[in-house]
Amino acid sequence: MTISNLLKPKFFAIAIIIFVLATVAFGYAAANVVPESGAGEGVGTVSGYTIANIDYTLLTGDPTKVASVTFDVTPTSGAQAPEDVLISVDSGTTWITCTGPTTNNWACAFGTGTEPDVSTLTSMQVVAAQ
Repeated sequence: MTISNLLKPKFFAIAIIIFVLATVAFGYAAANVVPESGAGEGVGTVSGYTIANIDYTLLTGDPTKVASVTFDVTPTSGAQAPEDVLISVDSGTTWITCTGPTTNNWACAFGTGTEPDVSTLTSMQVVAAQ
């Protein structure tokens, strides 16, 4: 292909069509908007839900261990109530499925023999999803 062939009107028309199609495709991709949902995970404030009223229940036979945890999960910013809530008290190694909600309150019970020591509880991760 020589330069004189590239300068013919047919090639200019093809180049302009390709340019227009690329511009339109970019415009559609830039217009994609993902709506806010009620899913989140992290430390601190996570958009979608507010966690409050955390209450630990000690094991009756051994008050140095935690039997269960209850807390409120309240939707914010137009999110819907969560359908699934899980917690981890060991930095994400083990996840406990919670039951609920009763109003906005969820309950998470540790299995027999897996109750964590009170002295080892330094954080709790909450995962809530619609």
